[in-house]
Amino acid sequence: MAIYTALRPMFVACSKEGVSALDLYKFPAVQNKIFTEASKGRNKTVIMIAHEIWESRDELGFYLLTPWDIGKIAVTIEKNDKVKQTPYIPPRIWLYQASRLRACLEDFMANREAIANCFKFCLDTYAHNAGSLAKACSQDFPAHLRPFNVNNKRHHKKHPEAIYFKTFFEVSDKFGITELLERWVPRMKKGGAASFSAYFNLISLVGTAYLVNFSLMRIEESFSLKTNSLSIERDENTGEDIYILTGVTTKTIHDDDARWITAPSAKLAIDALSIVAKLRIQCAVLNPNVPISASDTSDPYLYQRPYEPWRKKSKGFEYTQDIRPTVSSYVATLQKNTKLFDPSEMRITDRDLESALLITPSLNPKEYFVGNEWSLGWHQLRRTGAVNMAGSGIVSESAMQYQLKHATRAMTRYYGSGHYHLRFGLNSSAVNEYVRTIYEMLAKEVTLVTSPRFISPHGEKRKEQLLAAISEKDHKALVSEARKGRINYRPMFLGACMNDGPCEYGGFEHVARCGGLNGSQPCESALYDKNMLPRIQALRDNLQTRLSGAEEGSPLETSLSIQKLAVENAINVINLS
Repeated sequence: MAIYTALRPMFVACSKEGVSALDLYKFPAVQNKIFTEASKGRNKTVIMIAHEIWESRDELGFYLLTPWDIGKIAVTIEKNDKVKQTPYIPPRIWLYQASRLRACLEDFMANREAIANCFKFCLDTYAHNAGSLAKACSQDFPAHLRPFNVNNKRHHKKHPEAIYFKTFFEVSDKFGITELLERWVPRMKKGGAASFSAYFNLISLVGTAYLVNFSLMRIEESFSLKTNSLSIERDENTGEDIYILTGVTTKTIHDDDARWITAPSAKLAIDALSIVAKLRIQCAVLNPNVPISASDTSDPYLYQRPYEPWRKKSKGFEYTQDIRPTVSSYVATLQKNTKLFDPSEMRITDRDLESALLITPSLNPKEYFVGNEWSLGWHQLRRTGAVNMAGSGIVSESAMQYQLKHATRAMTRYYGSGHYHLRFGLNSSAVNEYVRTIYEMLAKEVTLVTSPRFISPHGEKRKEQLLAAISEKDHKALVSEARKGRINYRPMFLGACMNDGPCEYGGFEHVARCGGLNGSQPCESALYDKNMLPRIQALRDNLQTRLSGAEEGSPLETSLSIQKLAVENAINVINLS
């Protein structure tokens, strides 16, 4: 029904204009009329439906709009969007926060045995002083009988069973985790045993944040994940392992068994969260005030309330596990965990602000300015993940992929594939977020080519000719020309191809002609991206390595030599600009 509702006005408009909906892609003026008059919400739905039809065109035998047509709808939405977009986190800041989250999880996993042993020891001592684990885990256990509270010495005559076992700091020393706790928990020595609970709260937060970073799920949806939520499936076509999270969406009753593609490194977070969840759930089972079922203990939720006896607060004990805890904003949680991020690393630089504004021009200048700390939000992680996966050309994807395995080919491929969506039941909201971002980035990339970042190997005048239809100063003119289909743009390895027709050399896929073939001049339709210089230099080095092993006089040597010459030409042009 939703598909019918979204597409019906388009078919009605085509009938009024005397145009077949199957030929709509041939009539930019009709498209312009349809989509400028439609609501933003309906156009967002059309983007998703039109994309899925395009992806399935071979099976269906038809399509309604091309990817470029869909990109023009995205431009229209951006122009008419009165609501400020969720900020895109600059690559440096995103990479820093993700790296710190990972470092915290790796630190936990490296000490997991000592942590578990300390946890067991603490449980035993609390059980000793309380008389039973059930009483120790209940809310009625008085503070003055706790084993690490020196004040229980005063009650020894009345409660001879209550023993003072030394301070918690001495206990953590015994198990070798004091330095670990001090590294991550603020005011650890003053907090006593409650610091141990605070550390578990931190791991729960960090693991959840890490999963949100490396999937497109909402923060509320991450609370639906359980210890068996991660599965690995082998792609029959590529032989790659596909990592999938399974949970319950919070926005629609139809996705109670939804899937999110994630990165292999998500296993690190799942493992850490599972350890904390299983330790905490065993305390919940012992507490007579907590309603627990058999399934809750065999496959607990990854995010658990603190049930351990040394917890600082006792809220939510009366709730079943299905009533998930709420979490405050990302910024608020970070304010409680001041050792997680270094404020100096979170301060916005000129380059950070430039990157953020390219994706989100509507950033609040009173909040996001050079020198101020970046204010992180949960939905920013989802938004940034979609942008990075869509490949904005601004993000240092190689660094992220190498260090964190974020923008993996598998994630990008399968979120963009209609077939995979149908086959595996990917979370529809996550797919929509990714697909909309693909076309939004297409619109952004068109704007980028007007900047000094892109240069023509034939000089500034040639660039002006190629971009004659694009006004750097007037964004409205750009939108108008894009709607009329007068802007030609295709990303290619060296930068952008502005050819208005098919390339007989396959130029935007093979760089030999773009950079100059057999001594000829570079392609007149090419624009080189100065920001891609490191990637282009890496290609040159790779070609040189392959050349050294190629047979002299062979076709392979000839091909590699031509490509290397073209790449060197492009590097020279960029270096001289």
